[in-house]
Amino acid sequence: MDAATALYSCDDHLDLRAVPPDVWESRLPADMRERGPRVVDRDGQKVWICEDRVIGQSGRPKDSAIAKSLSAIGRAGIEDDGYRPGTPKLRLEDMDLDGLAASVIYGPLALGLPINEPDLQSACYAAWNDWAVDEFNAHARDRLCVLAFLPNHSPETAAAELERCASAGHRGAILSVFDTDLGDPAWDRLWSAAASTALPISFHIKGGSWSGLSYRMGKWQSAAFASIMPLQLDEPLATMIFCGALDRHPGFRLVLAESGLGWLPWFLSRMDMEWLALKDKLDYASELAPSALFKRQVIATFEEEENAADVIPVIGADSCMWASDYPHTDSTFPRSREAVAESLGSLSRDDLRKITATNCAQLYGFPK
Repeated sequence: MDAATALYSCDDHLDLRAVPPDVWESRLPADMRERGPRVVDRDGQKVWICEDRVIGQSGRPKDSAIAKSLSAIGRAGIEDDGYRPGTPKLRLEDMDLDGLAASVIYGPLALGLPINEPDLQSACYAAWNDWAVDEFNAHARDRLCVLAFLPNHSPETAAAELERCASAGHRGAILSVFDTDLGDPAWDRLWSAAASTALPISFHIKGGSWSGLSYRMGKWQSAAFASIMPLQLDEPLATMIFCGALDRHPGFRLVLAESGLGWLPWFLSRMDMEWLALKDKLDYASELAPSALFKRQVIATFEEEENAADVIPVIGADSCMWASDYPHTDSTFPRSREAVAESLGSLSRDDLRKITATNCAQLYGFPK
C-alpha cells in the first residue's frame, strides 16, 4: 500500500447483523444474559433478541438477493455469509483491496441498539467496548478503530465509561443523541471528560424523522429516508452551539458522522445571523460566532457528494473527513481511490490529503 495515497476512512460500519453472536452472552454477568442481546433461531432465521424484543437479524437473511445487491461486499462479488465485516482478518483484506490505511468503525449503536433498562444498557455497552478494543481492534491497532458506545441514560455514567475506555486504549466514542437532552448542563460532565481524555465524541445519523419515515429495504421509503438522514444532525449541532457546550469546553472535539456537507454552509450562516441578532438578548451566548465554534471544534464526515469540492473551501478542509461507508449501499468500496479522484480531484493536493487522510489520522491518533 502506497502511504502517500492510502485513504483513511472516518465512518465505516459493523452492523448488528455482522456482530459475532457471542459478544454479549460471553461477557455479561450471568443474571443479565437472558435480558441482554443474544442470538436465537426463529423460523429458520437467526435473530438478535434483547429485553424480550427482536432487534435485528444475525448473519445473512434467508432471502438475501436484495440484501446482496445492496451490500458493497455483494456488489464486489465477494462471498459473505453476513459476518465478513465482523471478522477482523477478512475486514483487513477488504481494506487492503480498497487502499485503506485505517478505518473508524461505527457499531450497531449508530443505527440502532435499543436497550431501555439503564443498568443493562451500561453493562451491554461496556461489554461491547471491551470486545471492540481487546479483540477486534487488537488485530491491527494501527488500522482498526471500532468506536466505544457511551450510555445515554446518565451524564455521570457516560463520562465514567468514556474515561474507562480512554484508559483501555479506545480512540473515540459514539453517543446516541436523538433521545438525549443535549442542552441540559448536566452533560457538561461528559464534554469535560471528552476534553480531558482527548477522545472525540461522534453523533451519528439515525433518527429524527417527525413523520415516522424509516428505512424499508427494497421499498420507496428507503430512498426517501436516505435522502433526509444527513439533515437530522441539524438540531444536535444547533443545540451544542447555542447551549454553550462547545464554548465551555474548547478542548472537546465533536464529529458529525455521515452528516454530509452540502447543507452546512447555509446552516452555519443562518446560525451566525441568529447569534448576531439575538446574542445581547439571550440568557446565554458565546463570545465566538457559531461558525467560529464549528471551525474550532467540529468536524463533519461525508462520502460521495456531487458538490463536495465546491463546498469544502467554504467550510474549510480542516473541518471535513472523507468516509467509504463500508459495507453499506452508498459505499465506494472497492473503488474508493477512483471515487475520490472523480469527486475531489479538483481540490489542492494539501486539502485532498487533509480530507482523506491527515484529519482522520490526527483526530484518532493513527500513525501517518
